[in-house]
Amino acid sequence: MTELSNTELVAQPTDSERTMLWSASGAVSERVLLERAARLAAHLPARRHIINLCEEREPFLLAFIAALMRSQTTLLPATRAVQAIADVEALHDDSYRCDDARVRAALAGLSGSTTVAAGFSLTAIDPHFSAAIGFTSGSTGAPQAHRKRWRMFVNSARANAAAMRAACSTLRPGRSPTIVATVPSQHMYGMELAVMLPLLAGMAIYHAKPLFAAEIGAALAAVPEPRVLVSTPIHLRVLLESDLPLPSLALIVSATAPLADKLAEQLEQRLGAPLLEMFGATETMVIAARQTARERAWRLYPNVTLTPTADLTEVDAPWLEHPQHLQDLIDLQDDGCFTLRGRSADSIEIGGKRGSLSELTHRLLAIEGVEDAVVVQPGDERTQIRRVAALIVAPSLTRQAILTALARSIDPVFLPRPLYLVEQLPRNAVGKLPRAAVLDALQAAARTQR
Repeated sequence: MTELSNTELVAQPTDSERTMLWSASGAVSERVLLERAARLAAHLPARRHIINLCEEREPFLLAFIAALMRSQTTLLPATRAVQAIADVEALHDDSYRCDDARVRAALAGLSGSTTVAAGFSLTAIDPHFSAAIGFTSGSTGAPQAHRKRWRMFVNSARANAAAMRAACSTLRPGRSPTIVATVPSQHMYGMELAVMLPLLAGMAIYHAKPLFAAEIGAALAAVPEPRVLVSTPIHLRVLLESDLPLPSLALIVSATAPLADKLAEQLEQRLGAPLLEMFGATETMVIAARQTARERAWRLYPNVTLTPTADLTEVDAPWLEHPQHLQDLIDLQDDGCFTLRGRSADSIEIGGKRGSLSELTHRLLAIEGVEDAVVVQPGDERTQIRRVAALIVAPSLTRQAILTALARSIDPVFLPRPLYLVEQLPRNAVGKLPRAAVLDALQAAARTQR
């Protein structure tokens, strides 16, 4: 994929009346949303960076657009934890916080037109402008900052929209899909699909962030067809287990954690729509996709190049400033597709035998009655711990029953000891399991299950 100019993708001025957002009171056009953002922009502090903590879609969009109008870079903390936000502030002392209450309070006292955004257009933003800085989730270590220039978002929106339309014929150009998303806007997956597709690809976004089955159903019922559900495996599993009737869907999109092919098949049958799983990272954004119910291999987005090594994968693309290194281990196929073998951080060696934490987790999840699970190797390289531990959600099973079932499919040296049964895993808002949170949960389980 060659790098695009903004005007090749972004909605043109003649599209200003298209619906960009479905609020609680109805459709909000691009023109109205930009006017509100311009009023907000006129009253933002004169700083270089804004920490966007808005949880609702409309305030987040307004604050993000207002920051673009003021040439301010949006900072996206990995979580809303007090320390995570403080760490971001420490790195950017010329920043300020903006949350839902601040946006609402500012707009409540503003009226009329403003000249702050005179000449502003999504098509005229400098492609090299640092639109955002995202932080990795910390699932394999300490969060790291990654700058996102506007051209990266432009290319991302086009590639993601093309992949979605290829997976679902009803999303053809000319029809404006509405996205209902369960993921936060601050996560890069949320930025790409719940923020950039409405801004740059002619789609609309629903204002709420539903999590439970009833909330998702109500959100879908509140928007017109064609509907797209953007979610994660943990939220989709909840939806699958619900018997609530749901409005028709055009497409389901999943990311942030591996999705089992069996679960993908069940979701397609339950929801009556194709499921598209996306693969990416904060470092690279989405770079591949697959229809998991019928494909094992991932299809790379055009002009993305992967170079596998013994312990990582190098990713390059025209819109990246420089090649990025991912811990994912892959096998490239002759047709350009690839399969995943795990992550370098997952590789373990016990008793002279090599294994993978992700594969052990996969084996646990395949046991009937196991609802959620994670296998981890406590400690670090310095401590040289040669065992694995597991946290498992399985209300109907005992520890011994799980160990007996697991022993049928793995080498005994990899059996998790200790193995703790817990009510839930410490997943974050997008379903990931930060290593620090898992280790804390292990310690808590050890104290209570002695």
